[in-house]
Amino acid sequence: MSADREAPVAIVSGPDEDDIATALEAEGQSVRRIDDVSTRPALESAGVHEASLFVLTDAADATAVPIVRDLTDEIRIVGYTRDSLPEFVSGQLDLAVDPQLLDATIVADELTTTDD
Repeated sequence: MSADREAPVAIVSGPDEDDIATALEAEGQSVRRIDDVSTRPALESAGVHEASLFVLTDAADATAVPIVRDLTDEIRIVGYTRDSLPEFVSGQLDLAVDPQLLDATIVADELTTTDD
């Protein structure tokens, strides 16, 4: 990444027991955290309109997914949680991954790899 280009923004929502935020930062992402419920104001405050990636780590906060989708189409939404996500969000996710199956560093590498 050139010095005049800002790092891509990723939002990590929920507890981060599996260190996905750290792994994304290691891949050059500017990570913004939402530790409380991901309400519309919290998402907007975190910069959802400029983010290219939203990672949900708490299935109990799944209502954030349709809110993110409503706010912007220009974002990849990933569920990175050990718990099953509700059916109403499964069609709105770009990817759902269980941290017990894939390590955060592998997921972060795949999410940030570009074809250019």
